Amino acid sequence: MKILIVDDHPLIREGMAQLLQGRYPQMEILQAGTGAQAVEMLLPHRDIELVLLDYKLTDMTGLEVLREIFRVRSRLSVLLVSAAANPHLMQQTMDAGALGFVLKSGDTEEMYKAVDLALRGEKYLPPELQAFQALTRSGIRATRPRLSHRQQTVLYGLMEGHSNREIAVKLGLSEETIKNHVTAILRHFDADNRTQAVLAAADSGYSRRKTP
Repeated sequence: MKILIVDDHPLIREGMAQLLQGRYPQMEILQAGTGAQAVEMLLPHRDIELVLLDYKLTDMTGLEVLREIFRVRSRLSVLLVSAAANPHLMQQTMDAGALGFVLKSGDTEEMYKAVDLALRGEKYLPPELQAFQALTRSGIRATRPRLSHRQQTVLYGLMEGHSNREIAVKLGLSEETIKNHVTAILRHFDADNRTQAVLAAADSGYSRRKTP
């Protein structure tokens, strides 16, 4: 039996591999640096029992990789891993079929707990997600602030593939102002770059449309 770790940072992959190998000596630990590599490994390694999938990869978002994984292996156990404690993101991945969400800032025992449950086909809910679900059940809206109208307009420009300068010209604003809006958009989607922000926006329901 095997566990597949998917992360674009080699040091993080190696660290997790060492921890998991010590906990599960009977398991073979495999590694992949991109979402595409992870999906390619599923067929030749049909005895993979669990995937620990980083949400932020260089080629795809965690949600995209999750969908591709289930297209190949519909019943595979997957845990999402992220540095961001975003309950909306957590809920989104759980709704997409992940068995749990592990925070990189969490302690080793929490990771072991999540892996133990996932290997049994059971769900792991981090405390942040449990609190979010409790608020939702109580009728309290626990939503993150929406993008402003201007930020949404800039976002659509990003989704069309325009540069900051091109968006600035279209909107009649300075390039520095557009840069500030882009920074706010990246922060909103917990993204490291424009590509990740565009992918996360698409996952959140934003559709490509022309900027005015």
